[in-house]
Amino acid sequence: MSNLIELRGVERTYEMGGTEIRALAGVDVEVEHGDYVAIMGASGSGKSTLMNILGCLDTPTAGSYDLNGTAVQELEDDDLAAIRNREIGFVFQSFNLLPRIDAVTNAALPLLYAGIARPERRRKALATLERVGLADRANHRPNELSGGECQRLAIARALINEPSIVLADEPTGNLDSTTSEEIMGLFDELSRVGTTVIVVTHEEDVAAHTRRRIRLRDGLVISDERSPEQPG
Repeated sequence: MSNLIELRGVERTYEMGGTEIRALAGVDVEVEHGDYVAIMGASGSGKSTLMNILGCLDTPTAGSYDLNGTAVQELEDDDLAAIRNREIGFVFQSFNLLPRIDAVTNAALPLLYAGIARPERRRKALATLERVGLADRANHRPNELSGGECQRLAIARALINEPSIVLADEPTGNLDSTTSEEIMGLFDELSRVGTTVIVVTHEEDVAAHTRRRIRLRDGLVISDERSPEQPG
């Protein structure tokens, strides 16, 4: 398989109160098309910064990031927004759903931003809700859904543009253990059909679902291991 993601010597520094904080200190990572990866580390390890760079929400201070053949570090803000909408589906711990609109409209939002006409948006959104087991909840608002259903809706929204990557940030953090397993089972299924899934987590039981675990400490990759029964 070819590489979807290539990070070379990626550094990210911030200025805080006159002090330079080095969140990433030279990270090299490659991710193949269809890989299923957990990014792990304690608070302050750099995993959130790495997620923001992978998701084109931030750019490196130094080093390079190629995403599907595009040199991300060279892009302007408008181009970063376009590549986010085209290449990346985000799933967040807090769901980030709009409370006043129904599930089908929430799922279709990335298509609205992409300029897709309303009938096509609705058709694709209904098909994607079916895919995540929410077809019967299409007309419900987020406050009428359970936590697990809200996260399924967030996953549907992430999938609507058929992105290169689904990037999930602590996707089970607000869910009970049974619902967490259901949501991770959905990510497992996405991986089985060839979607590239990257999960940022500090939970070992969540990471156990993935085929590969990248651990960070002090802004550096300290280990990168694959499950022996699932070679990549």
